[in-house]
Amino acid sequence: MTDAAPTTEGQLRTLFPGLPQSPLISRAFHYARDRSPSFLFNHVARSWMFATRLAALEGVAHDAEVLAVSTLLHDLGLTEHASGPNRFEVEGAGAARAFVREQGFDDRRAQLVWDSIALHGTPSIAAFKEPEVALCARGIGADFGTPDNDLLGASTMTLAIAAAPRLDMKRQFTACVCHIARTRPETTYANFIRDFGERLVPGYQAPSWVDVIAGGPFAE
Repeated sequence: MTDAAPTTEGQLRTLFPGLPQSPLISRAFHYARDRSPSFLFNHVARSWMFATRLAALEGVAHDAEVLAVSTLLHDLGLTEHASGPNRFEVEGAGAARAFVREQGFDDRRAQLVWDSIALHGTPSIAAFKEPEVALCARGIGADFGTPDNDLLGASTMTLAIAAAPRLDMKRQFTACVCHIARTRPETTYANFIRDFGERLVPGYQAPSWVDVIAGGPFAE
């Protein structure tokens, strides 16, 4: 069943006592929890756990609050609370940046949150950015399946799922992004939702750069 309540902060900390703590992290946790369906919130919670664990395993110095907020708020753009004319990563990044500015983040930390969320679906770029940006993308990716799963190990994966059950994540996430491909296709042509649209949404047709370049206003 997928109507279960989303995980609580206490449940996460019971199984992952090493998670960083601060009033801001708790506010971000509840901000995301109040605005996300259960399956999606549990995904962002697991992403935070994975990102934090990867940092510890590799000894990566980072801003723990920036990483926590970025992973916890990274999918706001898939909810009605950050829906707009841009790709979902950008909409979510804008909402998260507004949240942290209200919490007192300076320009630099707020920009790190924006970059982390805007680039989380483009790990080939995020990997070359600041540690918080790279760790955010890696933690999120581990919840779908990447080489980092082997680094994290089976015990970490098991604990994370126990703390924040998947709640039919594969089917629910697919339905979520396919809905965006159907209703706002123009926001999906430049990100991974395009793959879901082309494979699973009847009538979906993304433009091609081949056609754009061939049809450009030049004589050659």
